[in-house]
Amino acid sequence: MKKFLSYLAVIVLLGTSCKSVKNIFAAKTPHEKYAEKLEDRHLDETPEGRQWLALSKRALEDAQAIQLPYRQNGHFHSDRPGALALEFEGKFGERITFDLTKKTAGRFVIFADLFKQNEKTSRLLSADTSATQFSFDIEETGSYILRLQPQLFNSGDYTLSISVGPSLGFPVSGGKASIGSYWGDNRDAGKRSHEGIDIFAPKLTSAVAGADGVITGVREGGLGGKTVWLKVKDKNTFLYYAHLDKQLVQEGKLVKQGEVVGLVGNTGNAIHTPSHLHFGVYTSDGPVNPLPFVNRTIKTAPAVPAKSLSGSLKLLKAQKTAQGILIKANTELVPLAVNAKGYLAELPDGNIIQTPFNAVKVQQQPARLIAQPVASVVTK
Repeated sequence: MKKFLSYLAVIVLLGTSCKSVKNIFAAKTPHEKYAEKLEDRHLDETPEGRQWLALSKRALEDAQAIQLPYRQNGHFHSDRPGALALEFEGKFGERITFDLTKKTAGRFVIFADLFKQNEKTSRLLSADTSATQFSFDIEETGSYILRLQPQLFNSGDYTLSISVGPSLGFPVSGGKASIGSYWGDNRDAGKRSHEGIDIFAPKLTSAVAGADGVITGVREGGLGGKTVWLKVKDKNTFLYYAHLDKQLVQEGKLVKQGEVVGLVGNTGNAIHTPSHLHFGVYTSDGPVNPLPFVNRTIKTAPAVPAKSLSGSLKLLKAQKTAQGILIKANTELVPLAVNAKGYLAELPDGNIIQTPFNAVKVQQQPARLIAQPVASVVTK
């Protein structure tokens, strides 16, 4: 493995001119362009305009924790500015796909912005509902925030679903291939751990490129036997194919996703095991778990119960927020969205809580709290 890592260090240095993440949103985002329009029309000086701008920041600080996959039906009200942020965990190698569909006919624009939660919350991508589906490949395990915010005085219903899948194609063709050994499994009686996954398949099954890229290594010898290295296009990510029976590419060859790079075998230290592909993913920091990159199981969200969001809610008993603040019984709430577990609802002070279905009573009339003074909607 030391030989592999020293070889990797060389090809990483050769590839450092390629950025791991493209800044494709250097231009103004739809949300930013709209904020500029508010300023141009002096709407930022109105109570509603100031509140809309403040909420765009406050929502990020009041993001609601969710687990992927996820689905919600939501409603934004036209009588006051609104914004809703959802925070979730993403694993390096996953592809997160967002489907945002408006259910209301006519002019109803929702801005969707994805942020990385770190010391300084940074925007990663931006869209509006002219694009109903957009995806993002997670390149750093951690917390992410999706913010939804409609234009001022827009009202309407929408559905949001978030699914989780692989960012790479599966590296072995055919329906008989299956993963039989995982990242971290013991090797050599516990002296080392498995730095990849083993994909078992009949001998001479095609091993294929998991992404577009360039072949940076075709070697033979050592634990891996006949091996191939592939550098993913526009990323400092390298795919490692080991125990091949045959290598069908040469160094420097440009390959497309799905193109055959070799045939599954049992060379190297796999000579006494069933034929399989040892598949690894490497970065400049070393090996990472390949499973999120190629897991063929697409995780989709469960269905959401049909619930009306046009009225109001009343808490049946006191409830604590995620921050430990006690909300008294009989407090009126404005329902913003419903998911498989309950409601996302707005408190009288503008904060948002998640509450189970059985913790509230649905009322037909709108909540009396509605508009809050702009002074109460401030960023921390």
